[in-house]
Amino acid sequence: MLNDTSTTLALLHTRRSGKPRDMIAPGPDDAQLRAILEAAIRVPDHGKLNPWRLVIIGADQRVRLAALIVAAFRAEQPDATQAQVEAMEQFAHQAPTLIVVLSAPIPGKIALWEQELSAGAACMNLLMAAHASGFVGGWLTGWPAYSDTVRDAIGGPGERVAGFIFVGSPLRELSERPRAAYEDVVSRWP
Repeated sequence: MLNDTSTTLALLHTRRSGKPRDMIAPGPDDAQLRAILEAAIRVPDHGKLNPWRLVIIGADQRVRLAALIVAAFRAEQPDATQAQVEAMEQFAHQAPTLIVVLSAPIPGKIALWEQELSAGAACMNLLMAAHASGFVGGWLTGWPAYSDTVRDAIGGPGERVAGFIFVGSPLRELSERPRAAYEDVVSRWP
């Protein structure tokens, strides 16, 4: 069973993202989303800087987000195919709930890398909290995450999109994907 919520360890061992294109309503209501996001921000954070921000893109804002992404994509990729443009349009309309996690490092004595890792941890906590709440989540980047135009419309100077986190209910049963073998990725220091 994937995303087994019987215990915390069971969920960690069976965690599986959902494909945002395969997510349907319902997504979390306002109270559930707040609880998910409160869990998302309880991450390691050297210096207590909160070097990330979470931006909720409401259902009523998806058309505007799609128009932004498509316009930016066309400006940067003038030779894009119609299929590529349609994929950018569809990106913004996946899943009932969308949260953009921004890496927002604070200049100072805490290393940039540590702050970026904290933003990644916020993305992972958000996924885990969504799964623990009975939903599925998917963390995407892709072209929109690396577009300066998209980033500037959602975030501020010095910020970067760490991920678009989509949350909803699964359209179909999740299936496992290949995972690294323990022996291939774990070693002991000699």
